[in-house]
Amino acid sequence: MIAAFKKKEPGNVALLLILSLILKLPIFLYPRALPISPGDGPLYQLITAWFNSPDEWYIFGLLSFSLLYVHALIITNLVNEHRMTTRATFLPGMAYILITSLIPEWNYLSPALIASTFILLSIRQLFSLYNVSAGNSKIYNSGLLLGLASYIYYPSLGFVLCVITGLLILRAFKLNEILLFLIGILTPAYLLAVYLFLTDGFSINKIILTVEWHIPHFKRSVWTLVTFLLIIIPFVLGGYYIQHQLGKMLIQARKNWSIILLLLMLALFIPLLNNNNDLTNWILALAPFAAFHASGYLYLRKKWISTLCFLIFIAFILVQQYASSVWN
Repeated sequence: MIAAFKKKEPGNVALLLILSLILKLPIFLYPRALPISPGDGPLYQLITAWFNSPDEWYIFGLLSFSLLYVHALIITNLVNEHRMTTRATFLPGMAYILITSLIPEWNYLSPALIASTFILLSIRQLFSLYNVSAGNSKIYNSGLLLGLASYIYYPSLGFVLCVITGLLILRAFKLNEILLFLIGILTPAYLLAVYLFLTDGFSINKIILTVEWHIPHFKRSVWTLVTFLLIIIPFVLGGYYIQHQLGKMLIQARKNWSIILLLLMLALFIPLLNNNNDLTNWILALAPFAAFHASGYLYLRKKWISTLCFLIFIAFILVQQYASSVWN
């Protein structure tokens, strides 16, 4: 199967969907209620208000599955469209589906999962700005998407640093572009303030949300240790091959990899804010991890090693899902 994902074929969209259905089946077998915490953004609270019946939990599963699949397609498109590897493949999407299947919390609907959609779309807008003379609309849209993400999972506002740095990397410094980006971020806050004012519910605490710092106390087990190894080892391998290939890449691709690395670094620390003492919010880091994993699969000279890594991933996920109580 991994050989098929190394090619960019139209049928791989369906193949990726089949792989997703196999690995994400526990979402529907073991439905869970939506996680709710005081630090949730107003847009996420609106979503939870729409679906407040236990009988509608299957909708949560369908929505989370759809978002994960869309994320896989977006990260695949980012890597391929901007030539971040020597050839176009579906390996980034495959890697994302594999990584998100390692821990149950990463498969269920959560503020961080929904916010990840807007963050990836914001990065997509950012990448398309290279060598574009008039990119005001894309800059504004990037800020708007990030602003929407912050009102779903408020700490995601920290990715402003990534986008602003990305603008400075991809384009010459222009103060008006930075201001336009900030206006885009503030647009959701402005619209929310207007709505609250017109409905006599205005409060500054509803506009500026609270942020708390928490060190998560997740369950320590063999499953968790193996999960971390399955994420870190392919990442280090992919990083090595990317570094080796940088000299052969286009300038845009090199700059994009710098932005992806910064995105990953921020995504490893931002989930410490408003954390619920589990690994749920670290799903923000999985898309950039998937990009590095894909390079590891692609550039390995010995094909049997990449195939073995893929089979180990599949075996671990299936055993964890169907031979343990982790998902229950």
